[in-house]
Amino acid sequence: MPSRSIPSRVAPILLAALCAAGVAHAQGSAVAPTPTQVRPAVDHAYTQLLGAPGIKQLLDAVQADHERSIEDLKMLTEIEAPPFKEQKRAEAFLARLKALGLTDARIDSEGNVIGLRKGTGNGPKLMISAHLDTVFPAGTDVKVKERDGKLYAPGISDDTRGLAVLLSWLKVLNDNKIQTVGDLLFVGNVGEEELGNLRGMKAIFRDHLDIDGMVGVEPAAEGNVTVLGTASHRYEVTFKGPGGHSYAAFGQVPSAIHGMGRAIAKIADIKTPSFPKTTFTVGTVGGGTSVNTIAPDARMAVDIRSDDMNALLDTEKKVLAAIDEAVAEENKRWNVTTLSASNKLIGDRPGGRTGSDSVIVEAAVRSNAAFGHKTLLSGASTDANVPMSLGIPAIIIGGGGKTGGFHALSEWIDVTDGWKGAQNALVTVLGLVGVQGVSEPLLAKRPPRLK
Repeated sequence: MPSRSIPSRVAPILLAALCAAGVAHAQGSAVAPTPTQVRPAVDHAYTQLLGAPGIKQLLDAVQADHERSIEDLKMLTEIEAPPFKEQKRAEAFLARLKALGLTDARIDSEGNVIGLRKGTGNGPKLMISAHLDTVFPAGTDVKVKERDGKLYAPGISDDTRGLAVLLSWLKVLNDNKIQTVGDLLFVGNVGEEELGNLRGMKAIFRDHLDIDGMVGVEPAAEGNVTVLGTASHRYEVTFKGPGGHSYAAFGQVPSAIHGMGRAIAKIADIKTPSFPKTTFTVGTVGGGTSVNTIAPDARMAVDIRSDDMNALLDTEKKVLAAIDEAVAEENKRWNVTTLSASNKLIGDRPGGRTGSDSVIVEAAVRSNAAFGHKTLLSGASTDANVPMSLGIPAIIIGGGGKTGGFHALSEWIDVTDGWKGAQNALVTVLGLVGVQGVSEPLLAKRPPRLK
């Protein structure tokens, strides 16, 4: 999960219209109550599921497995998984999948852990996932500490809790011999955080062209369903000049840092729409060699995001133009042409959206209602961005437990009654893939995509 912020609120009608028209808590761009009514087929499927004795036993098993699943949570949390260094946690997650019955599970070429639990045949293939990586660098103390009823450790909720929930689901499905109609593709993916750039999800959807839908498990409040994917572009900008002595070369050479300062000031003045929400920031800066040197180099990193790709591209154009203008002004100030700037795209997260009237969203709404929760639709930048950008139905939902302190060393989770959220999310999944002898799949099979 990228860094979260409190979602801004929009009118329910406006959000519903955007979703229906096809227009993004990690970044939390929009939240609104959804209609409580769903199509009759969805209501019927969940009435059948929730009334079936076998499903009631399955949900009881989720509750009974809760304490054991917390051991998985602690074990995985205490394995470092910095961006691009997820291998050890991937290996541990893979071992648990195999021990719980997915003997053919494997680690793919990108580092994702993938295991297929086959259905009865001719059903949809639903990917259920949680990400392996955290934002914390190697060497971070990831020992789980218990205090005041909460578990504290970097990354324990974002998204190690999701991994533990997937393992619990696999165990109870196998122990209770629940046969789904559709296939369940269990995934622990890499590259969700920081400059991971969703590389894990991009690889999965590049290599698996028959996935019909995706449900990601992330820390989320009860009833929260992420349906819009906030797109983002990130740039590393480097300024280069000849440099020189601060006194002897004054008036003869431009300063890379002064040029960058001009660029930052111009970027700060850029106007963006409040809806669709579009943002920018210069997140990091650096450069220079000493206090008495006209800087020969400077660098900055720029983050640009939007719930609409056209708005993002328009802002990106303005940011890049501001950099060019700043360089020209710094050169003109000293009547030279020796300062230059170059940029490198270091982050590219596609945007997308899943319609509020789609079956996958209505399934989550109906399941939430069964567990007494009002659904809130939200926007964010998550693993779901990739399938959304491809037109594949995708949502992010919570796995249970109260959480806080995301991306901080003080990150925590209160797992008291966390099994309730795990039950809720599993019911959402089962309605989508169907259960043999109980309900037909709600998720439609899609024509296989072409490479």
